[in-house]
Amino acid sequence: FLNLSVESKDVYSSDILNQVVEYYNPKLELNNITFVKNINGNVLIKADGDRLVEVVQNIIENAIKYGDGRYIGLSAHREEDEFLIEVENTGCELAESEAVHIFDSFYRGSNVGNQPGSGLGLYICRKLIHAMEGEIFAEIKEDTYGRKMCVKVALRLA
Repeated sequence: FLNLSVESKDVYSSDILNQVVEYYNPKLELNNITFVKNINGNVLIKADGDRLVEVVQNIIENAIKYGDGRYIGLSAHREEDEFLIEVENTGCELAESEAVHIFDSFYRGSNVGNQPGSGLGLYICRKLIHAMEGEIFAEIKEDTYGRKMCVKVALRLA
């Protein structure tokens, strides 16, 4: 029932990220959410551009839905032979022990409260990224702003 077809080709990282930023700048500004972008470089990556935009949008939608509405960061840079995209948000209430399960199908963390959802979004993201021969993972960080959820996507360079 899920059409997860992927057609990877050489795409510029800035083409993908510019689409995401152009969409979310006004949306997050309207909701008074600080949106910090730290995008370094423009490299050719192996990816399905449309599917990669979907993945990053899904991650940001989760940051809006499950964060505290104060801050969302989008960063990207080349690291050795891959390109990393990271989305982080403040207000993470997910238990550390649950972070490894957020990519499982139909899994919904204890932090969902009354938020609607099926538990398929990040599962689909992982399937798509794996089809692009990349990887996606999450971690919870703590800093002076509190607990942050960080989701990272690693993609091959072209």
